Amino acid sequence: MYSNGPALRQLSRDECLRLMASVPVGRIIYTRQALPAVDLVNFTLDRGDIIIRTDGSGTLAGAARGAVVAFEADSLDPAGRAGWSVTVIGQSAEVTDADEISRLEQMGLSSWAPGQQQNFVRISPGILTGRQLCALTAS
Repeated sequence: MYSNGPALRQLSRDECLRLMASVPVGRIIYTRQALPAVDLVNFTLDRGDIIIRTDGSGTLAGAARGAVVAFEADSLDPAGRAGWSVTVIGQSAEVTDADEISRLEQMGLSSWAPGQQQNFVRISPGILTGRQLCALTAS
């Protein structure tokens, strides 16, 4: 016998951060020329903040510095009709402190995109929400 359907549950902040740390890619949502833009980016977490590497002259780097952005990471199991999604809304800032840049470089974050990705952008979560859709289970 099966339950009435998949269970959708809200995730705690700690669960959101743990799940986000388990995937290497997310989506940053920002404004470009007064329109919404979405880019797929590699990221890591640092003390609860999202860290991405960008090309200093790229559109994303210019648009994300000092802006309020959204960030989303997820993992899906289409066959099992399960997965999770975490959304962050927060202030972005270019990392400029030399000691912090050196520390972040040691974390091993690299971009899958070609080119020199030498700038770091930090997104500090103001709002962090997550949901998990659990697969159907026998009962």
